[in-house]
Amino acid sequence: MRRRWLSIVMIITDILIVSLVPFLAFFLRFEGVVSTYYYTLLFHYLPAIILIRLGSFYLFRLYHRLWRYASIHELMGIIGAVTVSSLILGGYFMLIGFTPPRSIQVISWIFNIVLIGSSRLGLRVLHYVLRPTSTKPIQQVLIIGAGDAGAMIAREIIQRYYETKKLIGFIDDSSYKGNRMMFGVRVLGTQNDIERIVEEQHINEIIIAMPSVGGDIVRSIVKKCQNIHCSVQTVPGIYELIDGKVSLQQLRKVDLEDLLRRDPVQLNLAEIAGYLTGKRVLITGAGGSIGSELCRQVVKMLPETLVLLGKGENSIYEIDQELKSKHPLVALTPVIADVRDKRRMDEVFSQFQPQVVFHAAAHKHVPLMEAQPEEAVRNNIFGTKTVAEAAHEAGAEVFVMISTDKAVNPTSVMGATKRVAELIIQNISKKSSTKFAVVRFGNVLGSRGSVIPLFKKQIAKGGPITITHPDMERYFMTIPEASQLVLQAGAIAKGGEVFVLDMGKPVKILDMACDLIELSGLSPYKDIPIQFTGIRPGEKLFEELLTAKEGTTSTKHEKIFVANLKTVDEKILLQRLLSLQLAVDRTEVIQELAKLIPTFQSAQLPKRKVVYHEADVISERGKHSVEQYQTVTDAS
Repeated sequence: MRRRWLSIVMIITDILIVSLVPFLAFFLRFEGVVSTYYYTLLFHYLPAIILIRLGSFYLFRLYHRLWRYASIHELMGIIGAVTVSSLILGGYFMLIGFTPPRSIQVISWIFNIVLIGSSRLGLRVLHYVLRPTSTKPIQQVLIIGAGDAGAMIAREIIQRYYETKKLIGFIDDSSYKGNRMMFGVRVLGTQNDIERIVEEQHINEIIIAMPSVGGDIVRSIVKKCQNIHCSVQTVPGIYELIDGKVSLQQLRKVDLEDLLRRDPVQLNLAEIAGYLTGKRVLITGAGGSIGSELCRQVVKMLPETLVLLGKGENSIYEIDQELKSKHPLVALTPVIADVRDKRRMDEVFSQFQPQVVFHAAAHKHVPLMEAQPEEAVRNNIFGTKTVAEAAHEAGAEVFVMISTDKAVNPTSVMGATKRVAELIIQNISKKSSTKFAVVRFGNVLGSRGSVIPLFKKQIAKGGPITITHPDMERYFMTIPEASQLVLQAGAIAKGGEVFVLDMGKPVKILDMACDLIELSGLSPYKDIPIQFTGIRPGEKLFEELLTAKEGTTSTKHEKIFVANLKTVDEKILLQRLLSLQLAVDRTEVIQELAKLIPTFQSAQLPKRKVVYHEADVISERGKHSVEQYQTVTDAS
């Protein structure tokens, strides 16, 4: 009812404006001396003027907009409606032989835009003046970053969250923006002024609105905010904002992913969409961390069909429900199946005829696979072989397998099985029209079973945090970053490549643990103890993305490289795969893996003994304290 009355008021106002403007235009054009002839004609044609103007306004939906949230888009709508109606009126006057001076049309065009625009601005001002005063405690907000993201957040606070939040100002290091106004508040200073501004302005909440900034800058801001007792939130990183849109609902607490942020990867969305839009896509391991994120990214490219294949019914159900609620127009098909079951895989590929396949199904936990190498072999090697052969026989266009840095000079069963899987993909690519490719990257932040969720649980329990060795380093990527680069690799694949992603610099696990403790508002060693438990079987201190002999060739994407690997000897590969398949016990499985991968250091190590040391714990943070930790050495 309220909306209907508002529309009626706007229509009446518009009638008054479009009726007044022609008389005003003639009055100005003739400097107040207008003949009775023109006035008579204007009164005669006034109904036609009103009808044409309001009809144009209706077509441009000027009566269907929320004017209290008006922006440039609404202004362009007014200009368009007035321009079109002016052109129609000009044609109408020519047809009936009424030829007023051309300047009248220009003056009328300008006055209609100004007065119609002013009436709509008046609605926004009226809403601002009459909005209810909040009785709730209001958060004093400071936004760090006076760019596009900061502007979006500021607009939402002012228009929608005025009852609970008050925007005090911005922080920005740009000298151009310093002391300038935006949305009625000033850019108060640079990052060096944060602590002073928080104290002077009684800030309660800080929002970091810089989705594309590097992790070192986020880390610096968080350190400045640690001692000022403010709530600190951030917009998601650019990898989570593939469409570039930011809203207040997306704000979250600063997490470790933010501290490890790198420069955003520039994706060629047109190239990615070119091989996914309108295609039948199948993703194995669709319920896993990487698989589910691949689903979220692929569905945005509007495939014809997306098949969500996985062995775990709960995880497949969850990702299916999530995608259906967000993308109801995309055909989704959840499939419960085991990639090791050849008959089932042939059945699925025959039914859906996928054109693009992402193979993310794998056993990935190093210690678990060390204890059960037979399962790693069945899933990672023969499961991959089964899916790859099914894709080849079904005539898929692109097949991308997810691999790992642990496949390089493997010391673990998991790494060795993934390297064999890479060999299988390279081999089948030589005889298939399908573009087979492998993407190799390191650890993924926040994936299931990764170190970050474990650390968070340990912190929640009050510690201790357990780390295998103080010098342990790993390459890390965020889940969205890894998934988007996998999609990009699929777009540039020609067949047979092992793509290596630029993982940046390796990160010390000890530094990550300390960061997580501090982000929880606690102090390492003081509030949360850290214990060193010794390197587990199959683990390395440092991971590699390439062997020393491999090297890489650059691609047209700056973050994706092709590993220069030797050609696979198909006869030897198939013979050894058969021997591996016939292996009857754990020892035999390990031996056959070692034959397939000469660089594999067997998990069946000689007897080992634990030696305890007192050592300085050193990391990028400097010398923390002297801690007891254990290392494992070969028994003499």
